[in-house]
Amino acid sequence: MYSIEQFKEKIAKEFQIQFKNENYLKEALTHSSYANEHKDCKGIYNERIEFLGDAVLELFISNWLYRQMPTKKEGELTKLRAQIVCEESLSTLAKECELDKYLLLGKGERASKGHENPAVLCDVFEAFVGAIYLDQGFEGASQFLTQVIISKIKDGRFTLVGDFKTELQEYFQRNGNVNIRYELLKEEGPSHARYYTVQVHVNDKGYEIGEGKTKKAAEQLSARRTLEKLNVIS
Repeated sequence: MYSIEQFKEKIAKEFQIQFKNENYLKEALTHSSYANEHKDCKGIYNERIEFLGDAVLELFISNWLYRQMPTKKEGELTKLRAQIVCEESLSTLAKECELDKYLLLGKGERASKGHENPAVLCDVFEAFVGAIYLDQGFEGASQFLTQVIISKIKDGRFTLVGDFKTELQEYFQRNGNVNIRYELLKEEGPSHARYYTVQVHVNDKGYEIGEGKTKKAAEQLSARRTLEKLNVIS
């Protein structure tokens, strides 16, 4: 089991974060199941700090989208924000930051692989953001989020120009119900740097192929290329 001290060393090295108050960090990493089994936690676990981190994260992303996308309407900005802060995205970020390794879980929760549960990982990521905010203010939280989220946006992790999968589905469903699926053709690279190749199939017909650092990004690219091939978008 990894220790808080090891995690402090890791985040100092990778994110230049040095906590003044270690209690915030411990609270963020403590799941309710662990607190219930350890009286020294005094009933303190990460649900409250997660609540705060969720608000900080939403403000940060909203501010970034507002400033970077002056032509987007409110509804579009809301969809883009939802794509970035959804459970799937945040749980992936939590694993990339290795929060799953340092998360304090009760014996039963760990035995049932709670450290792999997307909802639990999403919660601990938000809690960690909340801990940084409490310890170092919005500026400190913003520096961390810029490093771990904005960099991913610029690398193509999130499809900020639109949801091509939804657009593709709507295009084909105009002519009736269809079965759209995304086939994983290839998965390459080490666990911390996977690369995926995906092909979209509509009913039994294969369409365009997409690649990406996540399955979601590869699927979006596959859908976008199919829409381009069909001259739906240019």
